[in-house]
Amino acid sequence: MTSPYDIEEIFPDDAAGQVRLPRRQAGNSPQGLAVTLLADYTLRTRAWLPSAAIVALLAEAGVSQAGARTAISRLARRGVLEGSRQGRNSSYRLTRAAASDLSAGGRAILAAADTWDQQWTLIAFSLPQGEVTQRRGLRNHLRWLGYAPLYDGLWISPHDLTDKARTQLSRLTFGATTVFRARHVELDATIRRNPLDAWDTTAITRHYESFIRHWSPLPPRIQTSRITGAEAVRARTEIMDTYRRLPVLDPRLPLQLLPTGWLREPARNLFTAVYDGLATPAQDHVWAVASRFTADSLAGIEAHTVADLLGGLQDTDGSDETVSEPNTVSRGAVTASPDQGP
Repeated sequence: MTSPYDIEEIFPDDAAGQVRLPRRQAGNSPQGLAVTLLADYTLRTRAWLPSAAIVALLAEAGVSQAGARTAISRLARRGVLEGSRQGRNSSYRLTRAAASDLSAGGRAILAAADTWDQQWTLIAFSLPQGEVTQRRGLRNHLRWLGYAPLYDGLWISPHDLTDKARTQLSRLTFGATTVFRARHVELDATIRRNPLDAWDTTAITRHYESFIRHWSPLPPRIQTSRITGAEAVRARTEIMDTYRRLPVLDPRLPLQLLPTGWLREPARNLFTAVYDGLATPAQDHVWAVASRFTADSLAGIEAHTVADLLGGLQDTDGSDETVSEPNTVSRGAVTASPDQGP
């Protein structure tokens, strides 16, 4: 498992071998919604949720029962979820690896931009033209790390290469790869390409504008407690599933290089108002739905806030003894049980 999410959800054109920012944003996928849903309420404790409850909650978000069951099974096969079965009843939780990735990702998408030292990290690579799978895998991973293609074989980022990224790249690269830090030198030439041109800032602005336009009506309704129950869970899941894409499109690019009035901070503030504002009514509804399918304690199911995500989440690498777990007769990556009844 490399990521709980698919990069093609954010950069769909990359699946066709392109390396440019798409002019469209992919819709929320059932698998993406399922991961977001479980992470929003179980990441801290890796609590179990009955598969029937997951299906019911996804149905409230517009996912068919068949689509929800297929998404759960595929996530289990990918190593994102692990299953537990008691008779005909099945439950799922995030695997430890997925929880670790999501915990790190939660901090990353909300972290403030660092002070920029005006240095760029460049990754140059050369792969045989026939190595399509390796080339696509490397490009996808560079996208996740916040890099963009200045040229086909030269990817850049305004951030230094972390130790974790070094380790990940050493495991994934094929062929020849060179990594170095450098400062951009302006040239008085009619034909030149600025490092920031690796990102389509006009398209990113449209994504920000669309996000703000869509979600701005909600905070006034939240303040008057007019969003509750299924609507609260659905809105909270959808805003996270949408917002998590923005920092991949705009990986904390230096503000001094961007147009005046860059919308990163307004989008973040709006996300916080909706996500945190709906935490209590959404958690109440998840409890209500889950209680229909299990008699186990729901204490481990809790809505996370922005502060929780920034602070890091507990028990992503602890022992199973600290994790609430239902009585089971078999454990493992259950892939066929989501279509069984509660």
